[in-house]
Amino acid sequence: MGFLESLTLYNILRGPMTWVAFGVFIIGSIYRIYTLVNQAKREKLVLPFVDLKAALKSLIHWLIPFGSRRWRLKPYFTLVTFSFHFCLVFTPIFLLSHNLLWYESWKISWWTLPESWADIMTIVVIIGCIFFFFRRIFDSTVKFVTFTSDIIFVIICFLTFLSGFLAYHQWLLSYKAMLNLHIFFGEVMLISIPLTRLTHMFYFFLTRAWMASQFAIWKTKDW
Repeated sequence: MGFLESLTLYNILRGPMTWVAFGVFIIGSIYRIYTLVNQAKREKLVLPFVDLKAALKSLIHWLIPFGSRRWRLKPYFTLVTFSFHFCLVFTPIFLLSHNLLWYESWKISWWTLPESWADIMTIVVIIGCIFFFFRRIFDSTVKFVTFTSDIIFVIICFLTFLSGFLAYHQWLLSYKAMLNLHIFFGEVMLISIPLTRLTHMFYFFLTRAWMASQFAIWKTKDW
């Protein structure tokens, strides 16, 4: 417990580990996008085949809750999925404590969430992690395409948001220990994005554009 609370650990996590995490995330993400686009160029038929109008229509329908027929067929799953992803992305960006760290480090500041909203959004992510964890274990269709890394990331995401929630409310462990755990899990989650199938956050757009273009040729909708 003493080490978890130590200032030395905090300085390591807030110093070199932060640079490592952001470095791997940024460089890894750029590399993933570059290799995807480069592979599409080598195929010679992918990018010229993409119908921009059909792609944009498809993206809009799939990015809007209940915009596609598939989303409407599973309303509860759609609600959980969109709520989870929305809160997962925007809670860390607009959290007040994170904003203060950005300002402290680089004098960058922007609008922040009210603390009550941040609490609710954090709980949404925690519940979402539990839902997706059990879905990957017990849903036979999803289990068939699940890798160990998929489950590990859900656990890391869960621990990141849970430790942040507990640190803020100063529950369970001491504030310093829980804060260090929160920073550690957050950095691991950031590093894992370009190294796991979380790269779907980049691949989604080209995949959807390709599928929409195919359906446009058949004169039918892909949503």
